[in-house]
Amino acid sequence: MNRLFQSTALLLLLLISCTTPNNKTDLLRKKIEKIVSDKNAVVGVSIIGNKGKDTLSLNGDKRFPMQSVFKFHIALAVLSEVDKGTLSLDQIVEIDKDELLPEDFWSPLRDENPNGGSFTIERLIQYNVSHSDNTACDVLIRLIGTPKTIEEYIKKSGIEDIQITFNEEGLQARWENIFQNWTTPNAASETLKLFFENKNNLLSKSSYDFFWETNKETTTGKGRIRGQLPKETIVAHKTGWSGTNKETGITAAVNNIGIVFLPDGKHFIISVFVTDSQENFKTNERIIADMAKATYDFYTTQTIK
Repeated sequence: MNRLFQSTALLLLLLISCTTPNNKTDLLRKKIEKIVSDKNAVVGVSIIGNKGKDTLSLNGDKRFPMQSVFKFHIALAVLSEVDKGTLSLDQIVEIDKDELLPEDFWSPLRDENPNGGSFTIERLIQYNVSHSDNTACDVLIRLIGTPKTIEEYIKKSGIEDIQITFNEEGLQARWENIFQNWTTPNAASETLKLFFENKNNLLSKSSYDFFWETNKETTTGKGRIRGQLPKETIVAHKTGWSGTNKETGITAAVNNIGIVFLPDGKHFIISVFVTDSQENFKTNERIIADMAKATYDFYTTQTIK
């Protein structure tokens, strides 16, 4: 009888140890689902935490328009050429006035240099990633080929669920074009993980350090992943936004992908895409902020209220 009791107790202990991590993650999932339950939008999220042991997604394999999130991928492709020696960070690129995108395109570079100028590739990558600059984006694409060059590089690195058809000028030429540059939340998080861990030395140490520091210096999307986190939290991230279709009132994309660094030195990866939304811009951003805060709380307190 005693042996039977011991065997039963051992079996119960094993079952608890196997199911507890999933139950904990389920608490976060329920919180995520609650955040989007009353929103008139399609939301995709993918989270990787606990050194890759925890994965959670909602619409994780659905295709979402990237918008400026693809500038993250552009920087990676350009840095791969730097590592090959084809380009160098201190290489000067001349941008003529007629190469600057028009005023209806977001471009701090153009605003600061209305007549064009000379820029290092390093500075163009910083404009492209940290400030989501559209002029810098299209100049960098031309330096290494076409939008498909970026797609091919990312796929060659091991990420399949991505399509990059247009540069920024092409994306904004027609509303329908927005949907031709897409990825999935799971693929976005896997891309972050792949290049952050850098196990296959996809980037040299100098390119790796520069790339991630540039993402930490991102100035856009303060109301998204960063929105409700403690001010001192370090976040390496990239944003994207489509604007709202004036005829339909639909917003095609409010996005943010990134890595959130926790007080204990650990981190989690989060990619959130909001599409087909009839919510206002503030609400779309709040969806992302709420998800990031719920995940932050989960990994710092392991409690979800």
